[in-house]
Amino acid sequence: MKILFIALLVISTTVSAASVFKAEFPLGPDSTLTPGALCDRPDSYRYPERIAYCNRVVDYMLKEDVFREYRHNGYRLKIDDRGDYKIDHLIPLCAGGSNRETNLWPQHVSIFKITDPMESLGCEKLKLAKIKQLQLVKLIIAAKRDLKLVPQTIKYLNSL
Repeated sequence: MKILFIALLVISTTVSAASVFKAEFPLGPDSTLTPGALCDRPDSYRYPERIAYCNRVVDYMLKEDVFREYRHNGYRLKIDDRGDYKIDHLIPLCAGGSNRETNLWPQHVSIFKITDPMESLGCEKLKLAKIKQLQLVKLIIAAKRDLKLVPQTIKYLNSL
């Protein structure tokens, strides 16, 4: 009986730990933690569409809060590997994104190497009035949540 109890305890603990830890880092922003937010206190307006622009203001404590929230929600995000991450704006500032916590997430270097070129290209198209803000924001959010969409998003943006 004692062996059965110990075996059940081990199985229970293993299942519990597996459900607590999602992954070392998020492959995309967690939609419950980072739904996205547009700039609501602009420092200026940009592009022909006059898109609200917020200067980059993400202090150390806000970055730590973002990491803490993601850790609390099952991502390991090793503290000693902090240099492998940046705090990413789900909706980029250049596309009218906000500095609010609801627009921020810890992005691993392996992910931002994939998504940063798409963001730059999208914002260049926004500047040239080849795409509207709402359309670009939808494309970027979808691609950041599903990295398989990044190549086709880049191809589409290049076609504009």
